[in-house]
Amino acid sequence: MRNMTITVDEKVVKWARIEAARHDTSVSRMVGEMLTEKMRHDDAYDAARRSFFASPPRTLRRSGEILPNREELYDRKVLR
Repeated sequence: MRNMTITVDEKVVKWARIEAARHDTSVSRMVGEMLTEKMRHDDAYDAARRSFFASPPRTLRRSGEILPNREELYDRKVLR
């Protein structure tokens, strides 16, 4: 592991120390875990995005098919 120096506002330092104490951990470990979680989230998002764009596009309607108008889409007899 490598060390990192960060600069944050005094209010943030106070909050981080309190949060770390509440979770019985160090500020360093807490920040490290937060950054790791962010990295995993971003990696998962990128993988999902690549997977989505790797599949060929689907046609949503047949050629020449007329789409319903707004009134037909939102016609709800239950609400009348």
